[in-house]
Amino acid sequence: MRIVRDWQFVEDRDRGASAAIGNFDGVHRGHHHVIDIARDAARQLGAPLGVMTFEPHPRQYFAPKAPPFRLMNAEARAHRLEWLGVEVLYELSFNDTLSALTPEAFAARVIAEGLGLAHVVIGEDFHFGKGRTGSAADLIEFGAKMGFGVTVAPLIADTGAEISSTAIRAALTDGRPRDAARMLGHWHRIDGKVIRGDQRGRTLGYPTANMSITDLHPPKFGVYVVKVDVLTGPYTGSYGGAASMGVRPMFGENLPNLESYLLDFKGDIYDEHLSVALIDYLRPEKKFASLKALIAQMDADCADARAVLAGL
Repeated sequence: MRIVRDWQFVEDRDRGASAAIGNFDGVHRGHHHVIDIARDAARQLGAPLGVMTFEPHPRQYFAPKAPPFRLMNAEARAHRLEWLGVEVLYELSFNDTLSALTPEAFAARVIAEGLGLAHVVIGEDFHFGKGRTGSAADLIEFGAKMGFGVTVAPLIADTGAEISSTAIRAALTDGRPRDAARMLGHWHRIDGKVIRGDQRGRTLGYPTANMSITDLHPPKFGVYVVKVDVLTGPYTGSYGGAASMGVRPMFGENLPNLESYLLDFKGDIYDEHLSVALIDYLRPEKKFASLKALIAQMDADCADARAVLAGL
């Protein structure tokens, strides 16, 4: 998958795509539906399949001090879109220039002239342009004048309720990763680089891979059953594990992070990139009376994780 970040400088091979447009936070089942419609149009046109999205998320751009809300960082989103068969990801830089474009200017300068898209697919609740004043109906009108096709995808529902990033966040906040996965169409994953922590786990017999969750919506703090994909380095592959999400109350006040223990694994994966899938929530965080009690609980957590993973 090729990634294009500047709509003003696009190679010929990346023009003329059929592209789904949106933020695609979580890349959930509703997003799959929009991408599949774009895929069908791409086949009919003999065009590449594309996705247009924005980085940073416009909500982050306009309210940088608001609480973290993203389900995925850009790396995780790109991995998921590539897995879905997207050929060109237009990950456009959301900045003063782009945010100031009127709806008509966005359609003309970005979609028609800059990227030269042949067809676009949007959700029925799509808004665009300065102040989000452009509607789906406006884009259809602009497309007819500017030479690109437009398809509006209806929203899809799950057990009577719309599938949305908001509903998925609520499931994760409640510690319901399987409910989140049903709406997503895949396990909720946290992707990123392994960073150096305090290395306490190593002294306890449970070395962990530490990852930042800064700028992401934090799932319920506690211990999870996880599947860990090591994406880079000599140990690439998939491993079962148990992970702690939170502030590590046993060791004072700490920034929230994700610490994953990979079952039956030995190796140095510092600075490698991981994708950690949350499978089940086991228990809340707690402060134990002693390190011995903590280790006993970690033994139990790993046994529980093995049992859950064996049943998948």
